[in-house]
Amino acid sequence: MKESILQFFESQDPVVGALIATTFTWFVTACGAGLVFFFKGMSRKLLDGMLGFTGGVMIAASFWSLLAPAIEMSSGDGFQKAIPAAVGFAAGALFLFGLDKLLPHLHINFPAEKAEGVQTKWHSTMLLVLAITLHNIPEGLAVGVLFGGVAAGIPEATISGAVALAIGIGLQNFPEGIAVSMPLRRHGLSKFKSFWYGQLSAIVEPIAGVIGAVAVMQMQPILPYALAFAAGAMIYVVIEEVVPETQQDSYTDIATLGFIGGFLVMMMLDVGLG
Repeated sequence: MKESILQFFESQDPVVGALIATTFTWFVTACGAGLVFFFKGMSRKLLDGMLGFTGGVMIAASFWSLLAPAIEMSSGDGFQKAIPAAVGFAAGALFLFGLDKLLPHLHINFPAEKAEGVQTKWHSTMLLVLAITLHNIPEGLAVGVLFGGVAAGIPEATISGAVALAIGIGLQNFPEGIAVSMPLRRHGLSKFKSFWYGQLSAIVEPIAGVIGAVAVMQMQPILPYALAFAAGAMIYVVIEEVVPETQQDSYTDIATLGFIGGFLVMMMLDVGLG
């Protein structure tokens, strides 16, 4: 099974491979959002555990799939070897910081008056969708950048590593789809609209994936910076958004265990497939 999947992606143009992989991650988000057709709601305990899992996957992916390869492929020794990863990491975090301050959004489980970004009269529905969309930009970018590195012939960027990252992000996208559609349903939207907005929050992943792949293929030297950029953006999202969302109720221990589980799953995927 593993060999057939890898062979399939090896036979694809890297940009097409990035598009397929990130379409898969979008599809898993849609599957999670689709649960709104079968359930009226979800317990806060389970949701916090699943969001914790999401954070664990993103942190593990940031190191195992992005930062470690970025450092390994950089030239030089000592501190000099870490400079490209450090610069890219800081740039990724600052990029998300800027989006967070500019883009109107509302974190899951937060009241409407705690909406962030520029002031707007947009309905809380749109603000919730935009919050999850922020999560998904660096995830799609990370997958695309790895596929672009494969096309550039850089040994540290492998198809197996890119596929492992796509699978890990897909797994954590499932609860993200739920985390959008269920609250929207509670806000009074129809089942179809709740599903529609839930899946729509991940549509940026294929777009970011293709952009990341093309950018690296055109400018090969930026790969270590691009990998670290995606890592910095993902970790910013986890600390600024995912973790606070799991700390609003009395299930912090469940969320923490979910985080540990997500980290272990992503670590095993990266080592096992990569």
